[in-house]
Order: sequence, then C-alpha cells, then structure tokens
Amino acid sequence: MSDATRTLDGVVLPAPGTWAIDTSHSSVEFTVRHLVIGKTKGRFATWSGAVEIAEEPTASSVSIEIDAASIDTKDETRDGHLRTNDFLEVDQHPKLSFASTTVKGSSKDWVVGGDLTIRGVTRPVELTLELEGVVEKDPWGLTRAAFSGQTEINREDFGLTWNQALESGGVLVGKKVTISFEVEAVKQG
Repeated sequence: MSDATRTLDGVVLPAPGTWAIDTSHSSVEFTVRHLVIGKTKGRFATWSGAVEIAEEPTASSVSIEIDAASIDTKDETRDGHLRTNDFLEVDQHPKLSFASTTVKGSSKDWVVGGDLTIRGVTRPVELTLELEGVVEKDPWGLTRAAFSGQTEINREDFGLTWNQALESGGVLVGKKVTISFEVEAVKQG
C-alpha cells in the first residue's frame, strides 16, 4: 500500500484526495428504445469531471459537466435534431451536469445519489457504481482508479417530451434512457 491507496473489506480503494477524470480513457453513453423493438446508443464526446475521495469513503463526491452539443449517435441528422428544442435545446442549455449528494456502499459496490441536470431541469438520480480497481503506478508514473456504472431515467422528467406515434402502436422514441459510464480517474498532487 502507498499513500495513493488503502483497503476496505479487503478491496484496494483510491486514497483520499482529488482525482481528475481522464476523459480520453473514459466515456458517458446512453441507450434508448427506438421503434419499440430496437435500441439506439449514443455518447457525449466532450465532458469533464472530478472525484473527491474523502477519508471516510461515504463522504466522497463526484461532479461532471457535459457539453450537450457533443452528443453523437453516429447519425448527423439525428444528432442535429437532438440538439434542437425538441430535445436538449443546446442553444439555451449548453451543459448537462451531475453533482453527487450521497455515497453509500463498501468495497467494490456503491450507490451514488445526486442531482442530474438536463435542459435546465434538475432531478435526483441514483447511480450504481462499481470500483474496477486501482493502479498505483501506470507507465507514466500516475496513480489511476477505474469505475463503471449506470442509471436509468425517464427523459420526460427532464422536459424531453418530443415523440411520434407509430401506426403499429407505441412510439418512435422510448421514455426510459439508460445512462452508463466508464471512468478512469488520475490522482492529483
């Protein structure tokens, strides 16, 4: 063990301090139902964040800010529509954000509660989080921790209500959106 790590229930945890999210080795993605039968996936290309690991792990916090215009579903026409008033309204609401309010759990499995803001609407959400591991010294001499997790939201709770009824029944875009993330964070200082 070094000053960059510690253990809890036999699991190596990141040490207290500020951990910057390495977005080049991380992702924020989402999945939503399309035409009732399929799923469409997308991601946000530009975002940033930090994790503050506290001496008592349940006092830790995370904050993330996402550039709404960086949405990418591999379809320029759809991405353009998602940036409009029908969905994210990026001209009026250029950022999406998450700020934690609670951390519960131990060892590898955690639940992080917090405030998610999309299109200027803030709602509480809970993220399930798994600590994937800690590397005390990568090839560049940095200490890294990796986390993965997800949450599910109803997009209509955030004012994303546009839809189109289908002749066969159902709607074009599902209400439920699964948001998932893979994060590598680098210890600062």
